[in-house]
Amino acid sequence: MTPMTRSASTVAAPADMIANASRRKWLGGTARAVAGAGLISLVDPLVRAGAWAAGTDAPEKTEVKIGFIPLTDCASVVMASVLGIDKKYGVKITPSKEASWAAVRDKLMNGELDMAHVLYGLVYGVHMGIGGPKKDMAVLMSLNQNGQAITLSNKLLEAGARDGESLAKLMAADKREYTFAQTFPTGTHAMWLYYWLAAHGINPMKDAKVITVPPPQMVANMRVGNMDGYCVGEPWGARAIMDKIGFTTVTSQGIWTDHPEKVLGASADFVNRNPNTARAVTAAILEAGKWIDASPENRRKTAETIAAKSYVNTDAGVIVDRMLGQYDDGLGKKWSDAHAMRFYADGAANFPYLSDGMWFLTQHKRWGLLKEHPDYQAIATQINRVDLYKQAAQAAGVALPASETRTSKLIDGVVWDGSNPAAYADGFKVKV
Repeated sequence: MTPMTRSASTVAAPADMIANASRRKWLGGTARAVAGAGLISLVDPLVRAGAWAAGTDAPEKTEVKIGFIPLTDCASVVMASVLGIDKKYGVKITPSKEASWAAVRDKLMNGELDMAHVLYGLVYGVHMGIGGPKKDMAVLMSLNQNGQAITLSNKLLEAGARDGESLAKLMAADKREYTFAQTFPTGTHAMWLYYWLAAHGINPMKDAKVITVPPPQMVANMRVGNMDGYCVGEPWGARAIMDKIGFTTVTSQGIWTDHPEKVLGASADFVNRNPNTARAVTAAILEAGKWIDASPENRRKTAETIAAKSYVNTDAGVIVDRMLGQYDDGLGKKWSDAHAMRFYADGAANFPYLSDGMWFLTQHKRWGLLKEHPDYQAIATQINRVDLYKQAAQAAGVALPASETRTSKLIDGVVWDGSNPAAYADGFKVKV
């Protein structure tokens, strides 16, 4: 028996208990978990809301194909399957490795994938009809916070650019075409890149050329000189340093501490047809994220697992340090990051805050992807399935926040709380 198998046995329920235990867990387990978390006031709405709580809680679809891109933050989806946590909730998760975010988008839309580890902003873009065809979408949970990075090339370093301020000075003094890469036009990496550049007075739409490159291809493209910098998820920031072709100029948590990152996304059609399946999968992935965050040893085991060819396909050593919060920027600075990638954080990393969804819409408007202000609150409420998340979280014993919105201060000092998204979107000095 391998160490991973032994770990799995501590998480997954015995086979002969699965069928009945999963149903009992939705009812008795929910009430006990909620009471234990001091959230008993939320039980009544839960019971009122669900026909599933009256005995129709069995997943409509028991085998679920979930797409993912080879990135560290696919971990909770993979581990829910590897550890057998999915079986505890009456489903079987089959992770499906995809080549690009565009492929994930297309397969979610045509039904080849049931759900996906996917960019937050991609889901919103598809729902709004930007970045591809329009289709109603759903966010079931946030999979992680933090853990992305902007990498600059050694060529820029040699020219004197180490950070945003020195990059802006270089671009103003040496007039040439500067090329930066992100992973999808409406996605998180595009928004972190744009926000960081703009915070230093660089308009990404006017002062630079921005291209789209799939995450696993970032390092190879920088190696041959196709871009001056890129924003992507790990381990492709660490890989550039290991390969000595670039350095980390800023982490995404340095742009927005505890920002939302990947989500568990699906088409609205799939969720509406399979609400019990959606709840079951959400609960299983919540529990997997909890397991990952429970100890450094669990994170190491996770890094070893997802490093395999069938998942991220790189050396575990490239993944594990930043997964543990141990950073080296490639320029001699090393630190232990208090806001490294988190998959659970007592549930704080997973709640689908309405304000998080609205933030992406504000940036889509800021950069001209949306031509008019949408109904921010209504769209976020439609996409972010807070109702299903609460039920799944209660079943998995995960605490819920006091509010469906939150307040954050980003790198430029501007506070975002979701209260006036139109004014926020229009208030930036650097925009389209």
